[in-house]
Amino acid sequence: MNPNTPSMSVVVPVFNEQDWIGRCLDALAGAAARAEWPVEIIVVDDGSTDRTPEVLAQRTGVTVLSQPNRGRFEARRAGLAKASGDRVLLLDSRVIVDTDSLRFLRAQFADNPDRIVWNGHINVASERNPYAGFMAGLVTVPWRRYFANPKLTSFGIEEFDLFPKGTTFFCAPKELLEGSAEAFASLYDDVRLASDDTRMLRWIAERERIHIAPEFAATYHGRDSLRKFAAQSYFRGTTYVDSYLASPGPARNALFAALGLGAAGVGLLAKRPKTTVALGVAGSAAAGTVVRRCGATNAEARAVAGLLPLFATGFGAGVLRGLVLALRARLRRGTAR
Repeated sequence: MNPNTPSMSVVVPVFNEQDWIGRCLDALAGAAARAEWPVEIIVVDDGSTDRTPEVLAQRTGVTVLSQPNRGRFEARRAGLAKASGDRVLLLDSRVIVDTDSLRFLRAQFADNPDRIVWNGHINVASERNPYAGFMAGLVTVPWRRYFANPKLTSFGIEEFDLFPKGTTFFCAPKELLEGSAEAFASLYDDVRLASDDTRMLRWIAERERIHIAPEFAATYHGRDSLRKFAAQSYFRGTTYVDSYLASPGPARNALFAALGLGAAGVGLLAKRPKTTVALGVAGSAAAGTVVRRCGATNAEARAVAGLLPLFATGFGAGVLRGLVLALRARLRRGTAR
């Protein structure tokens, strides 16, 4: 190996993904082999109740840690503590790593050792899954600077809200991830409802620029049913509050604007329900057009236009839950002092 190539550990948290964890690990192993890069693979089973433990028991060359259900943050932290590599790649179990992604990353580490933090370029399997397509289309608006013309770039804390980021497929030095985990502090008491990725990445972006490129890519396979989509919308509303309520910037401004718009919508619905429905339909159609211009595919634009009212309802309810949880935690912590 090139002496500039760091050792690599991969941490994969998993909860009830019996149909995906095998595919995820197969793709990861294939990408590592193509890169000629030995990697340590650590899977943390976060209390799965399906056949995930059985699937993992059949794998070789993988370290499996098991714990009661504590949420993704605690699962990642357990894997991070076990990791021995200089770099740690965080990878979610529904993510399929592109064949040449690790080859590209290894070359970057060898040729540009100053580029130490990498956020993966995530493609979403959305053609036959409108629920995943909705989420993929929606984020093209705040992150249009990148999606309009994907290319190698980087961003720091000043542009943090304007670029794609997440711990779905993310690589950084182990000590940097450990520092972000140590500094992690949620607005909530229950860490399972916290925004683990945004808070961790914001801490990292204050110290190192985060790089992203379409060559370092993977494909995410999202939830594929209406029930799961509704639950995800509710959960995302809750984590959004934890991500941005205490962080000034465009994302927090959008949160306040959404709260105001939601309150106005509820008031209008009570007085003029037909008008409200008509405005909702027109707004959804307009949203589909906007995301298409920001880089979404036709399928993703159709998904946004069709599912926006359901998402807005679930997300809004999640935001209200998040505000209540944050207030409750703040009052409890103030009383405890």
